[in-house]
Amino acid sequence: MQADNNADLGRALCIITGASRGFGRAAAKTISRVLKPGSAFVLAARSAEGLRTLKAELTEADGGKGDLVICCVAADLALMDGVESVVKAAKETFVEGIEHIILINNAACLGDVSRYFRSFTDMAEVDSYWSFNVTSALCLTSGILQAFPKSPNRRRTMVNISSLCGIRPYPSWVLYCSGKAARDMMFKVLAEEEPDVRVLNYAPGPLDTDMMVTAKTMTADPGLKDLCIDLTENRKLLTCETSCAKMLKLLLEDSYASGAHVDVFDP
Repeated sequence: MQADNNADLGRALCIITGASRGFGRAAAKTISRVLKPGSAFVLAARSAEGLRTLKAELTEADGGKGDLVICCVAADLALMDGVESVVKAAKETFVEGIEHIILINNAACLGDVSRYFRSFTDMAEVDSYWSFNVTSALCLTSGILQAFPKSPNRRRTMVNISSLCGIRPYPSWVLYCSGKAARDMMFKVLAEEEPDVRVLNYAPGPLDTDMMVTAKTMTADPGLKDLCIDLTENRKLLTCETSCAKMLKLLLEDSYASGAHVDVFDP
């Protein structure tokens, strides 16, 4: 489905993972401005305190009118219970009249970047990374699609927060690069299987977040570490708000090829 440069995303149920900070937090604030009254958020993250703060800020921005329903879910998406709790909250938050289901799979972590490929021999360690960064995105997206099946009165948009690392290898970032590549392909398959679902792999670019702090201090590869330091010290990082504005533009215009990998710097 392609829209005609919509001014809003409709009366939507928007689910965002990793919403308590960084890009997820900025996405909630940005998207809240283009939702019709009667819309709802399901905001998921490990930090209950971060979610409470975000909810208060969104409620204040709403002017206390109650036009936006906000449900916070403190959950560990590395566990099946965490994924199921988000799906359950989405079902309970949904009301008749919702015309757009939006899922933004943002939750992810960098992993241990202080080591190289050859050091990863512990299967439990690697499996734990896949559970949080790959498996949870697949199971959550599948759960949301099952909870809200195809309907002539409802759009469905699934967004995967991707990275340039999903298409380009970076030394000592084997977990992160592999996870992002797997997620990209996963959502490309979804686009092929479900042509009525709008699917976007969005790479937000180098962001000024806690993840970049970890990258510039812990990365084992000296060249990559210097790059991260340069991006920070020479103010080449993007704010989360700037990158979210590009993502929102893509969602509003709705002209991207479903399943495409779109970078923040793409024209």
